Amino acid sequence: MLTINTNNGAITAAKAAKNAQKQMDQAMMRLSTGKRLNSAKDDPGSLTVAIRMTAEINSLTTSLKNASDAQSAVDTGEAALAEIQVLLLRLRELAVQSSTETTTTADRAALNSEVSALETEIDRIGSSTTWGGINLLNGTYSKASPIVFQIGPNDGETLSFTMGFVKATAATTAQGTLGLTSDVLTRTKASAYISTIDGAISVVSSRRGSFGAVSNRLDSTITNIRNMRANILSAKGQIEDTDYAVETANLARAQILLQAATAMLSQANASKNLTMQLINN
Repeated sequence: MLTINTNNGAITAAKAAKNAQKQMDQAMMRLSTGKRLNSAKDDPGSLTVAIRMTAEINSLTTSLKNASDAQSAVDTGEAALAEIQVLLLRLRELAVQSSTETTTTADRAALNSEVSALETEIDRIGSSTTWGGINLLNGTYSKASPIVFQIGPNDGETLSFTMGFVKATAATTAQGTLGLTSDVLTRTKASAYISTIDGAISVVSSRRGSFGAVSNRLDSTITNIRNMRANILSAKGQIEDTDYAVETANLARAQILLQAATAMLSQANASKNLTMQLINN
């Protein structure tokens, strides 16, 4: 059918050119951004999943930082307890030296001066050991008010831990209190002091064990969070990242289609011009 009012061939060619241009623009966008999902219209369902995964990844990243900070704080407290244990071992050595009859009164006085200095240092470590402005061993975080670490992305994923306290010269032997209230100025006192030191070493060893157990748990927590985050990142990449092989092929195909449609549009318009020339002649 030959018509002059409607150029059906040109309309069809123009439509094909428009579609090819759209496909080419989409392929170029995906290749330039590296993302398959650049707007909601690309794939609404997949975009919703990707956004949910992004939120989870961000939460896991923050949780990983929280757990790492918690482990650093715990390790700082444990290192302080290790130093206190070294001081206690030295105190025991001094007590043993003072408990023998061959030690003179003057020697015991000198030994006792060192004992007093070491006890003061233990108290100083217990009251001044901090991490990030948090005092770890002064009793701030006791059984009644343990420190709480948020170590997961969801509500309730926390770790509570009693830091306790360390004090050398308190009179009782409560948790963290070493009860070093005597001296080594006589052989009898020095002998009794040995037993007191043994009890103090036991208390500190127990506290170090608790800190070590929490640190090991945080090691596992950190490893698990890293694995979860890596797996979700991989899954998210499968959803939203560009497949460069596919999109390069799509771009080449769209360019060929656009060139063909443009040529056909030109041909369709030329056919109508030829028809008008025939009519005019």
